[in-house]
Amino acid sequence: MRLTTKGRFAVTAMLDLALQNTDKPVTLADISERQGISLSYLEQLFSRLRRNGLVKSVRGPGGGYRIAKNQAEITVSEIITAVDELIDATQCGGQENCRDEHRCMTHDLWASLNDKILEYLSGVSLADLVASQCEGKKVIIAARRESQRQMSNKLVAA
Repeated sequence: MRLTTKGRFAVTAMLDLALQNTDKPVTLADISERQGISLSYLEQLFSRLRRNGLVKSVRGPGGGYRIAKNQAEITVSEIITAVDELIDATQCGGQENCRDEHRCMTHDLWASLNDKILEYLSGVSLADLVASQCEGKKVIIAARRESQRQMSNKLVAA
């Protein structure tokens, strides 16, 4: 699996920002202190998150970052891909050249796993993560509900 520290830290930092629930912008130094993530690393992540419209920056004294849109509209997969993280279980990065420049026998298995992981992470919103922290709910329940809803919609459409 190629989900590295970059994707994990981006989700953690976004959740931290969302949990602050304040009208004032949150500084990266505060997130760094709370989460044990280096400030320079957070600066790199938040630059990408800002470019992708997930956070907005406030300059000057009292500046920092805010969530740029409704937390229910931001999915975990969106956060991960915003920081250029790949969600890919294939050995070849989806290029189908994993075995002597040819497709390996298990390529479809790993590609299918990619789809399932992406489907799951797309079904978990930042609001779900906040709720799981604030109310003790399990994120997996929210993701399963969303996945079931999506599957029902697909069946109705078919």
